Amino acid sequence: MNTIIALGEFGYMTYQVALSLRHSFRDRHRLAFQMDHVGVNSIPLVILVGLFAGAIIAWQGAYQFQGMVSLDILGGQSARIIVMEMGPVLTALVIAGRIGASMTAEIGTMKATEQIDALRTMALDPVRYVVLPRFLSLSLMMPLLTLFSNFAGIFGCFVVSNYFLDISQETFLDSIKFFFEMKDLIGGLIKALLFGMLISLVGCYKGLSTSGGARGVGRSTISSFVISAIFILVGDFFLWLILF
Repeated sequence: MNTIIALGEFGYMTYQVALSLRHSFRDRHRLAFQMDHVGVNSIPLVILVGLFAGAIIAWQGAYQFQGMVSLDILGGQSARIIVMEMGPVLTALVIAGRIGASMTAEIGTMKATEQIDALRTMALDPVRYVVLPRFLSLSLMMPLLTLFSNFAGIFGCFVVSNYFLDISQETFLDSIKFFFEMKDLIGGLIKALLFGMLISLVGCYKGLSTSGGARGVGRSTISSFVISAIFILVGDFFLWLILF
């Protein structure tokens, strides 16, 4: 019963966010602040994760291909895996932990200290004032962060291929040119967009539904990341069936 009520409240909040989209331009200053917090400050972490993820993919690919197919195709196949799967999913999981949980903690603290009630007292809609900038910022920045992750991953794959597996730069790049398809990149960016929307909505909802003071904020923060991670992985499965 509680799950059904929670789903109804989540759906209603999503509906309110959709109605508030018409105010996006008026709220551009709060949106710019959130985009800086969500996007710019997350770039170093995303690049670091993408770099080592790409390096690991190169090692794993070389291990799997050894004795079966030529390593000349390693660059192209690794790049496709990165842009279709590893880039969007790993970036989403990192952002769910760094930003989604942070959104829940911020809004949950506002709820616990009655700042959300104060907004309503001043005739300010909490969904528009608090949720909308976070929703838009994460939705817009996730595809860009995923691009950074993709480039870092491909570079990490190139470093391992070139310096440890004796695959020349020309062979690596030719493999990418031969196997790469634009629909792979577009599909990955669509995933990133939807993951960004999902993470922001879950994070904001868990924050607004927080109760129980500081302990409640802690529970909501953990729950936000767990739910977001599950939705990302389950959503990735179904998006794969639809997009590819």
